[in-house]
Amino acid sequence: MFDFLAEAQKYFTYTRDMRRDFHLHPELGHQEIRTAGIVARELQALGLEVSTGVGKTGVVAMIEGSQPGPTLLLRADMDALPILEQTGAEYASQNPGVMHACGHDGHTAILLTVAKMLHGIRAELPGSIKLVFQPAEEGQGGAEGMLADGVLDNPKVDITLGLHLWNEMPVGSFALAAGPTMAGTEIFKVRVSGKGGHGAIPHLAVDPILAGAQIVSALQSIVSRNVAPLQSAVVTVTTFHAGEAFNVIPPHVDLTGTIRTFDLDVREMVLRRFDEIVNGVAAGMGCTAQIEHVRMTPALINDAKTTKIAQGVAARIFPDSPVTTSGPITMGGEDFAFMMEKVPGLFMFVGSANAEKGLNYGHHHPKFDIDEESLPRAAALFAATAVELLNR
Repeated sequence: MFDFLAEAQKYFTYTRDMRRDFHLHPELGHQEIRTAGIVARELQALGLEVSTGVGKTGVVAMIEGSQPGPTLLLRADMDALPILEQTGAEYASQNPGVMHACGHDGHTAILLTVAKMLHGIRAELPGSIKLVFQPAEEGQGGAEGMLADGVLDNPKVDITLGLHLWNEMPVGSFALAAGPTMAGTEIFKVRVSGKGGHGAIPHLAVDPILAGAQIVSALQSIVSRNVAPLQSAVVTVTTFHAGEAFNVIPPHVDLTGTIRTFDLDVREMVLRRFDEIVNGVAAGMGCTAQIEHVRMTPALINDAKTTKIAQGVAARIFPDSPVTTSGPITMGGEDFAFMMEKVPGLFMFVGSANAEKGLNYGHHHPKFDIDEESLPRAAALFAATAVELLNR
């Protein structure tokens, strides 16, 4: 039987060096020109036919097996975040204010390694592997752009598979859980309008700051009083902007924030109550409200059958490693959910933290970094699960 872990460890230097190169040169969503160019070069070096510019800056390539079978999509995200890096690592970002603070540099290097591994055994594979390097995962619509460009077609994808390096778990651990795993996410924008005036004569104005403050407080009742205790939701106001002078009541207040849910019925109820509360409180205080909701991602829900197969693969390859089947369940969002919403599959979590080395800062933190020993483990799990799914 092919030893995927030993093969991934053979490529460790390659994976690590690619990851560090991407970390040195991070690029924001839809600006991944250098990253995509390197990805395309590495895939073309394997003799693969490569499509670039998919979803603006995405890259897609196919590995054709020697026998007929399903088409499996493997996905990695490539974009970085607008964060000033503070790791002090020798491979720290050379692009001030931009940083790989979520592990996407590792994901890209891992999938390139998987491409090498699977290309080497393509004669034994039934079906096809579609390698998808996605731009703009961090809220700029990268998955939706690739879907619009037909990434699930020609050939039609039968199963989707992705993974995330996860600093909430120690290196050497894995999480493969069926069902809801990452939340559906919304962004909201609210403008509360009143009547401006002098701060010393508030009775001649209609104060939108007072109305906005009441709205922020009232919105917290949705989760505490409208969502069933055994269900989950988050409603968070994250910005509140109003006025410019200490003695002027402004004409309007702007609020923004996020809503997170797993269940579609809960989502609909939360959105309905949100609008009712904002409009009702504003009207009750003599103001008006404009509301805008932007859906960022659906909930990410792992397919039970695919998950069970992957759990068996993980247990076989890593018999001494902890593999949780009950989490993580996080209110964080992931736009791979757009692809999984159309074609069921699995999103796996690979532990990447090491507290003894100080590599345990959370995702999106300016000191975020991973234990690179997680890279071959992730590549082995990714490749082995892909082969098992094709053979099933």
